[in-house]
Amino acid sequence: MKSWDIICIDKATGKITRLGRSFTRARDYDATGAQTKFVQCPEGELQKRKEVTHTVTLHEIDVMNSRTQGFLALFSGDTGEIKVEVREQINSKVAEWREEGKAQIIPGVLFIDEVHMLDIECFSYLNRALESDLAPILIMASNRGITKIRGTSYESPHGIPLDLLDRTVIIATVPYNEDDTKKILKIRCEEEDVEMSDDALIILTKIGVDTSLRYAIQLITVANLVCQKRKGTEVTVDDIKRVYKLFMDEKRSTQYLQEYNNQYMFNEYTNTQEKEAKAMDTT
Repeated sequence: MKSWDIICIDKATGKITRLGRSFTRARDYDATGAQTKFVQCPEGELQKRKEVTHTVTLHEIDVMNSRTQGFLALFSGDTGEIKVEVREQINSKVAEWREEGKAQIIPGVLFIDEVHMLDIECFSYLNRALESDLAPILIMASNRGITKIRGTSYESPHGIPLDLLDRTVIIATVPYNEDDTKKILKIRCEEEDVEMSDDALIILTKIGVDTSLRYAIQLITVANLVCQKRKGTEVTVDDIKRVYKLFMDEKRSTQYLQEYNNQYMFNEYTNTQEKEAKAMDTT
């Protein structure tokens, strides 16, 4: 530290930070490096108030207070089990900070896909967890209609208990049209750095409309591999046709199994079940 350095002293911690070198002390004959930074000398009132905001999760606070090594437990990965007493103390302290205006709770987002796969015990836990003040925003996705709740013999819309379903806001979705499918596939090609011709994109869009969007997205990677094998620069229509013949979608796979069912194992058991089902329908 020299007499021409401009420094900043943190009042709370006493930390000294060098900002640079004063312009008034600059000389033409001074030997300065490229990393030397010249700043203006502060004028007037120098005392300033600086507010520092730290964003941490409640889980990180629980880990730091439940381990002897404190903050280092986050990097060591040895989180272990957090006691209920520690979590209650943290919740009460956080509530106190909120009342004093020292902290602000930003709710997280919990996204559960295929929510109909959860059983009744999981739904009971979610019902109880949502009643907490620190509960995150829960988003659930499902493509089921009226189906059974796992673990019970009761049927419910989307496989969700009625008491939890009554507390939700249901957003209905509609199938993608051809233009939407084309835009999604184009964005996916850009994300995977795949160069695709316009004609190939049109063919892939038709495949996505006829089969499924997920199947069309999966064809992008394998079509790019075929293109790389022939040392091409962009995916063409022939590449899409080749991978379409190699990899079946759900409809063609089901049709293939029904056509060649006799060549698979245990087909006698399947045929017996079909005959019994037809006999029940006729009665």
